[in-house]
Amino acid sequence: MLQVNHVNTFIGRKRIIKDATFQADTGAIVGLIGPNGAGETTIMKTILGLTKFTGQISLSNQDVAENDHTALSKVGALIEHPAIYPFLTGFQNLKQYSIDETDLDEVVSKLEMTSYINTKAKGYSMGMKQKLGIALALLNQPQFVILDEPMNGLDIEATILVRKIIKQYAAKGTTFLISSHVLGELQKVMTNVLLINEGTIIVDKSIDDFNQVRRSQYRLLTANMKETEALFNDHQLPVNVVDGRLLIPREQLDTAQDVLNDHHVRLLELIPSGMSFEQTIVDLLRIQRGDRHEA
Repeated sequence: MLQVNHVNTFIGRKRIIKDATFQADTGAIVGLIGPNGAGETTIMKTILGLTKFTGQISLSNQDVAENDHTALSKVGALIEHPAIYPFLTGFQNLKQYSIDETDLDEVVSKLEMTSYINTKAKGYSMGMKQKLGIALALLNQPQFVILDEPMNGLDIEATILVRKIIKQYAAKGTTFLISSHVLGELQKVMTNVLLINEGTIIVDKSIDDFNQVRRSQYRLLTANMKETEALFNDHQLPVNVVDGRLLIPREQLDTAQDVLNDHHVRLLELIPSGMSFEQTIVDLLRIQRGDRHEA
């Protein structure tokens, strides 16, 4: 559905997105994750042809160009804040963009907006406005949908509902690119993880492969941790301290044990690391920044 090849995005002379390459298959729900200012919103705007870029972006094998948005005809998007006319009703806002009133009514029904859809949007709560923005993105049966922080302002029931709707659309072949800092919610829907930091894609994996990364480390504690860190540095082994323990990749575990044995450093604890999704993300960002030690 989506192909991004060696894309660089510039704001003025500053390069914001750096040689980004990834793809999203039909029906995938790609979670775009990164710290504040990492480039998530910029890369979304770039895919929508809203910024100058080099490289290639294509949707369904049709190129996106700065001056030609034909490829975006079946794309829906919610970027930053819903674009709503406050003195129009919710229905009138949707009608501005709808090409099929039956589809419009279905989207309104799915998002449970019927009770207020005919009142003026200026009186909507934040959550109601957010639902209207999501409805705008889902109009006209899009093949590809970009959602930037879609759960903002939603209560628990609305969050669960939106999650369910995203899965329903994906099951029918709609591809999603979703950015959110609420990792717990994103984790419940996404099929792929796209981690970006300082404009660079550092992880592009299916959720199954990513979960293997989470389970592929061991926590190690020795009688002399300072000496252990020095030895591991000398032998080019990762030195990543979390909660007073060293995290060791499974594939380097034998080497680490050999180093400790050769230097007579007593091993006190060695257990599989079951890091949470959030901990894994933070750990990967630390490693990418070169900050391998506990803050």
